Amino acid sequence: MASLPKSDIRNPKSLIVICGPTAVGKTAIAIALAKHFGTEIISADSRQFYREMSIGTAKPTKEELAAVPHHFINNLSIHDEYTAGVYEREALVVLDEIFKTHDVAVMVGGSGLFIKAVCEGFDSFKGEEVSEAIKSKFRNMALEDMQKEVARLDPEYFDKVDKKNPRRLQRALEVMYSTRRKYSDQLTGEKAQRSFNIVKVGLELPREVLYDRINKRVDQMRKAGLVEEATALHPFKELQPLQTVGYQEIFDFLDGKQSKSEAIDKIKQNSRNYAKRQLTWFKKDEEVKWFAADGKEILKQIVTLV
Repeated sequence: MASLPKSDIRNPKSLIVICGPTAVGKTAIAIALAKHFGTEIISADSRQFYREMSIGTAKPTKEELAAVPHHFINNLSIHDEYTAGVYEREALVVLDEIFKTHDVAVMVGGSGLFIKAVCEGFDSFKGEEVSEAIKSKFRNMALEDMQKEVARLDPEYFDKVDKKNPRRLQRALEVMYSTRRKYSDQLTGEKAQRSFNIVKVGLELPREVLYDRINKRVDQMRKAGLVEEATALHPFKELQPLQTVGYQEIFDFLDGKQSKSEAIDKIKQNSRNYAKRQLTWFKKDEEVKWFAADGKEILKQIVTLV
């Protein structure tokens, strides 16, 4: 790869955020940028936090992880409780350390809520500490039941929430049951002030190209041992981190609800749907500057934004 021109950094510290749908090629671009700036990467893919989930989350390879320092990959167990609010606090601490010796840091991932938490701050609520009794009430509630309860208690929030995201639905229910107030009434909507610049870069591809990449990635996961990985995790299938594409479908196969080939086809379909939801989320952010992920000059163009 040809060397990139050194950028003229106009503000002392900058965070480059690489976002976009699954399988679009975020990891390769992030590593190339981190190498150019001689800096470190913060993962904003909430599924890659968990040590037990590797094949189904398409984590960076050992070689990629060794190429530049990475943070927030394999840092948790599926048995740990974790929220976007905690991630915000921990990521800001890591960024502070990175900025002590580097002018630029790179964040990469497709978990919009976690990126939003670091870039804009996470809304704080009265009754932030939720009792264990309330947490346990919703911990194993079916997605459809959570959807109905959020719609009943706070139709305004239900209209805009990602209805397929059990973490967000659960959090809303926990807060409402703790505070006895609608979740939407407690969102401040105020952006936190950060001490660094934020450059948001979105990667996209034509739909047919992206869907082909997704399908091929799922086939690679199957060959790499996805079914075996999910089988080992099957006893813990009710845990929140495992309520996700790539594992739930295999669990249904293991429970006799569908064949293995049907499960793989379902993973492909659900991954494509997930990519749609990711694009919908990021396209709403007017600060994101979009690039074709396979563009020849993409790295040079991103560098000029810093």
